[in-house]
Amino acid sequence: MANPRARIRFADGLTSRRGAWVALGLALVAMVSLFGLFSGVEAPQRTAHAPVASESHRVDELLATFPDAEAQSMLVVASRADSATLGEADVASLEGLLPVLGASTGTEANGPLVSEDGAAAVIVVPVRLGGDGTETARIVEELRADIAASAPADLVLHVTGGPVFGADVASAFKGADVTLLLVTIAIVAVLLIVTYRSPVLWLIPLVVVALADGLAGRLTAAAGSAWGLEFDAGIISVLVFGAGTNYALLLISRYREELLREADHRVALSRAWRKTVPAILASNVTVVVALLTLVLAAIPMTRGLGIPAALGLLVALVAVLFALPPLLAVFGRRVFWPFVPRPGATGGQGRGWRTVAAHVVRRPLMSLLAALTLLGVMAMGLIGTTVGLDQLEKFRVESESAVGLEVLSEHFPPGEAQPILIVTNGEYTDDVVAAATGVDGVVRAHPTGATADGELTRVMVTSEYVPSTAESLQQIQQLRDAVHAVAGADALVGGAVAEDLDARVGSEQDLWLVAPLVLAVCFVVLVLLLRSIVAPVLLLAVNVASAVAAIGAGAFLSRILFDQPALDLQVPLLAFLFLVALGIDYTIFLVHRARAEAEYLGTRAGMVEAVAHTGSVITSAGVVLAAVFAALGVLPLVTLSQLGLIVGLGVIVDTLVVRTVIVPAVFSLVGDRIWWPGRLRSRIGDANVDSREPAAAER
Repeated sequence: MANPRARIRFADGLTSRRGAWVALGLALVAMVSLFGLFSGVEAPQRTAHAPVASESHRVDELLATFPDAEAQSMLVVASRADSATLGEADVASLEGLLPVLGASTGTEANGPLVSEDGAAAVIVVPVRLGGDGTETARIVEELRADIAASAPADLVLHVTGGPVFGADVASAFKGADVTLLLVTIAIVAVLLIVTYRSPVLWLIPLVVVALADGLAGRLTAAAGSAWGLEFDAGIISVLVFGAGTNYALLLISRYREELLREADHRVALSRAWRKTVPAILASNVTVVVALLTLVLAAIPMTRGLGIPAALGLLVALVAVLFALPPLLAVFGRRVFWPFVPRPGATGGQGRGWRTVAAHVVRRPLMSLLAALTLLGVMAMGLIGTTVGLDQLEKFRVESESAVGLEVLSEHFPPGEAQPILIVTNGEYTDDVVAAATGVDGVVRAHPTGATADGELTRVMVTSEYVPSTAESLQQIQQLRDAVHAVAGADALVGGAVAEDLDARVGSEQDLWLVAPLVLAVCFVVLVLLLRSIVAPVLLLAVNVASAVAAIGAGAFLSRILFDQPALDLQVPLLAFLFLVALGIDYTIFLVHRARAEAEYLGTRAGMVEAVAHTGSVITSAGVVLAAVFAALGVLPLVTLSQLGLIVGLGVIVDTLVVRTVIVPAVFSLVGDRIWWPGRLRSRIGDANVDSREPAAAER
């Protein structure tokens, strides 16, 4: 609707007495149809961490061709409750447990193998896993129940190992998405009530956004199932609620402003819709296109997030632009009760924000230096920050498998629970075993199976290093160098630790690929919206500085407050993407209004006027978005809690410091040159930065 007249006719029709009911009817039919069409669809389970082209992924594909590919080993780790060494009676009790384990799994358990210090023993239980994490979790629960019924009284038994750890993670997430949804709805409801101070108004945007989230959940699950995309549904829900509420806040804020000038609420709503659509569309397009750049990422979980997240935001956009206005039109002005806006009333709207902006514009250099100093202090948190958590550090929930791994590492070689796997041509097995054994830190290496035709052999390597530590990751590279040097073997090194190494490399590559693309997308949108080159360059520079500062402060707080030694692999990229793309949202809300005001008041006074009119809504939107991202902390995954902390902190700083201080200071220092190569048709000029009334009635 580039044609202004067409946009006016559409907005008038959408908010008219008859058109509003028609629009609501169409929206209801569309939602019911889509809910029914995509009900019951589930997205693929999150399984892959390393890039598809990585060596560890190729090893996984080759291991799937072995006859026992469906069977993996669970470990039953035993120790005495009094921490004493195991006696003959204890070992005999564990041997008596073998038939119970065999009956539970249908396979033959091996062991017990007693540690060198005699304080622990381990039983290896081969088991065929379920088709997904939920089914595997059920198998593990049944095994634990059988063990608990027959466990020796003086021994403490823990079921652990790679597949068990994954099952415990799946169990920890059981119901977590529902909890996240309820917490998110509660947060948004409270903040909307505080924002609108109305017992009715908050319900309208909340219902619209909640329905959009429900529909987005089904559409994204269908997209994930159709295209094999792995993603976290919690992030999608947070984005839909956060962005959808922000769009609603911007529209309703402008609607309230227009009601102070217009007696007919439908005319006011139509005008508000027309005036906010460009900013909302530009904001949405920016984030959607930025998210779509993730399809170029190498990490499956990162790449899989792009399309579903973009789809979710498009659903939020459609719901707010085409379902919310008819609802507001039906309820009319009284929806703001008890603070109903009337023509001619002002109520001091924006007075505080006008005062702050005027102060910044009068002392731009001092304000800018103070704000940049704050960002610099926050960015210092990056000093000493590392990226990459081991398996036990990735989850905040206490689990039996994690405790079992700790006991195992105390009494056995730490790599026992996560062996390194090598696949090699069968005729070169001895040479590969010899090469692997010669690598520092390798406790033992031995063949554990072959394909039916004997062409490939699987070699298991046990390391003395704790998995995913610096020494362990370096050892993987040394192993690869050693076995790759065996001519004709075509040996490949995989396993959990090798997958971790490949994921770290892939995540770093994704950061340097996607981050510049996100900046390019934001730059193009700002150029088209503002018809300027200078303003987009400066605004992006400010946004990047704000994002880096937030990541630094978040990393520091994670270490100090939550004892998380490093950021998880996906956090730097996703945090940067969300902070820059969502930060541009608020830039668009502010600067789009500043451009319109500058046409009448000049750049400096126009910025003051823009801050006065948008300061409240941007702050409300920022607080909502920060709180919604903070809700990710209810999930057991450290990645999401760190992402919620960093993005939440960054949005608050972006709202209160960047949009309120830095951007007005920059615009004041640069003046009208900020719009180059475009020009303003300024009618009043910049003399009075305290101007309280815009010069044009139609704005």
